[in-house]
Amino acid sequence: MSDRSFLDWPFFDDSHRALAEELEAWCAANLPADHGDVDAACRGLVAKLGEARFLRHTATGDGTAPDVRTLCLIRETLARHDGLADFAFAMQGLGMGPVTLFGTAEQRAWLEKTRSGAAISAFALTEPASGSDVANIAMQARADGDGWVLNGEKTWISNGGIADVYTVFARSGEGPGAKGLSCFLVPADTPGLEVIERLEVTAPHPLARLRFDGLRLPADALIGEAGKGFRIAMSVLDVFRSTVGAAALGFARRALDETLGRVRARHLFGAPMGDLQMVQGHVADMALGVDASALLVYRAAWAKDTGAGRVSREAAMAKLHATETAQTVIDAAVQLHGGDGVRAGHITEQLYREIRALRIYEGASDVQKVVIARAAMGG
Repeated sequence: MSDRSFLDWPFFDDSHRALAEELEAWCAANLPADHGDVDAACRGLVAKLGEARFLRHTATGDGTAPDVRTLCLIRETLARHDGLADFAFAMQGLGMGPVTLFGTAEQRAWLEKTRSGAAISAFALTEPASGSDVANIAMQARADGDGWVLNGEKTWISNGGIADVYTVFARSGEGPGAKGLSCFLVPADTPGLEVIERLEVTAPHPLARLRFDGLRLPADALIGEAGKGFRIAMSVLDVFRSTVGAAALGFARRALDETLGRVRARHLFGAPMGDLQMVQGHVADMALGVDASALLVYRAAWAKDTGAGRVSREAAMAKLHATETAQTVIDAAVQLHGGDGVRAGHITEQLYREIRALRIYEGASDVQKVVIARAAMGG
């Protein structure tokens, strides 16, 4: 079993430790899932996670932020067992993040469905010409009578094509750049919403490009205030960005675990691989990277949970270090597994494909460096 001593760190209380044990047992009994049909696998995982009541942690239902340490523990554990299970859990929280933090009581009725696994959610922020630069969003939201009309495209939308509801960011024009964005709640069956392309990536997940063509929404589809969409997006990412680091941490822990088993069992030159000093050097680097990432991830989560207004700097550090380090740890695991490390279907090969996207989504690594540098310089 993976090292669990980090649960004794002062970042956690007994409820976190109990949850970690409960989830570990559930994962051992239910994961990995069959990924043959990715859409069906995600639907099934959401349903199972809802039935087991783990999805209740993705949102509070009362307008307050969920416990970020809990989100991180769940994502780390799920990722260690099955990257698609982590994806399915994470998108339920991220997709409904704007509603969780800024939604009306009527809008939060959707949370009962997403927290139970009865509905799948998606977060529609990225566009063909706008990714990490959120202020550059071009999709239009035009006030029309007592409602809104949306026109434009979104791309790289996780759960695109299988989601039941989307939170969508568009330019409503109250001001230039970041000052003119708004956020909307859009049921997937709304006329004018079309899935125009399903996107295939290195580690298969449900992803799509969406078109909004004269899509009409009632006034009560607006989440929060008009023109406050950038603040809403940043507030949601402030909660969930640390959890991306937690998922990377889970992948790295699994890579380390697999490597320890390999170097103990495999013999070279008449002795276990683990007796070779060069191999020990790799293992030491991997273990150091895992613990350093864990400290940064759970520091950011603890800071948010204990009342910090914004943790942009801490979350950026956690995501940057954990994702970049996980890439290095997994690459070392592949190397130490030799031919098996690149054999299709082997766990290290799967981890190698899973980790790469985490260095891009929810703010690419280079963007995290900008956030950290600006904070350090007082900008």
